[in-house]
Amino acid sequence: MIATGDVSTAARLGVSMTALQASIGALNDLVDAPADAGHKHGKPIPRGLVSSRFAAVVVAAGALAGLALALGSGWPLAALAAVVLAIGYGYDLVAKGSAWSWLPFAIGIPILPLYGWFGAAGSVPDWFAALLPMAVLIGAAIAIANARADLERDEAAGVGSVAARLGLARSWWVGTACLAVALAVAFGWLITTGDVTWPGFGVVVLGGAMALAGSGIARKASPATRERGWQALALGVAIVAVGWISLAST
Repeated sequence: MIATGDVSTAARLGVSMTALQASIGALNDLVDAPADAGHKHGKPIPRGLVSSRFAAVVVAAGALAGLALALGSGWPLAALAAVVLAIGYGYDLVAKGSAWSWLPFAIGIPILPLYGWFGAAGSVPDWFAALLPMAVLIGAAIAIANARADLERDEAAGVGSVAARLGLARSWWVGTACLAVALAVAFGWLITTGDVTWPGFGVVVLGGAMALAGSGIARKASPATRERGWQALALGVAIVAVGWISLAST
């Protein structure tokens, strides 16, 4: 609706992206099931909550539903939906467990606002030129924080990651630097363009503070605390995105 779309279009695009992400997530669990057995007991397949066959059905059904719903906004958006699947599957099948595990996040996160806006309006505004680089940095920061949270479990399962390659200390600095630069660009753009209005700017400040706090508490902490830290970081980033896009679009 911010992007001049109606409620039904927004709902369709939301369900479409949810289906695409469900497909990607199910494939991720399916691929990881052998390594997760005995190491990550909370995962649905090793825990016995779902079967590998059911996960495969979710992969196929999610992809088909996501693509079909995207097609309602035209072939270009359906093509973008296919790109989303390619990036997600690339992470599941190739990048995960390597030093490049952050790259699909850095590429994929910027597509989320692009997908919704382009699907609703058929075009994107000029301020996407600032949003997309920020989203790239944010995607890298979230991926690194997630890898740090899972470091010990991944090492026990024989799975490498960007955190394993960099180490806990260096990966924290790299991830926090990406986050800090992204937030600096977000605040700088709002201030220099004169879009500092309340309560929207307050939402951005709140989200930025939460994201930085999440990164801070995860610096030298136990795996459980690092998990909570990256979750706080991701939630803070989501709050920043809502506030920033609301201000930029008005």
